[in-house]
Amino acid sequence: MSDIETTSVSEQGFVTNSQVGDFSLTVDATDEEGPNPNAVLVADYASCYLPAFRVAGQQHDHDDLGQLQIDAEADLDGDDDLSAIRFDLYVEEELDDSELNELVSLGEEICHVHSALREELHADITVEGGAF
Repeated sequence: MSDIETTSVSEQGFVTNSQVGDFSLTVDATDEEGPNPNAVLVADYASCYLPAFRVAGQQHDHDDLGQLQIDAEADLDGDDDLSAIRFDLYVEEELDDSELNELVSLGEEICHVHSALREELHADITVEGGAF
């Protein structure tokens, strides 16, 4: 038995409807009925990285980092393939640069999407503490 099972269906055009457990996800290459696959990947990466950063904080006695937010952006090459991803990470708890940088590195080690991407697509992360 697999750990993850999904079913994705494209009845026509460029829209794909996926069933992921009890959840439905619509992805549209034309951005008309849902986000495009590259945008979904960038959002998925950010959505994986935030809890990984929070776990890293807990491992270093920062049990309440408060609100976390990633503003992500990505670049596409001439073939519309992702060529770069950048995260601006905002952390409510005020930490010094050394602490923040340590948590960024640990978050990268914990994040499963980070591990799955080719190295040149790992997000370039800037982080700001005391942001809210």
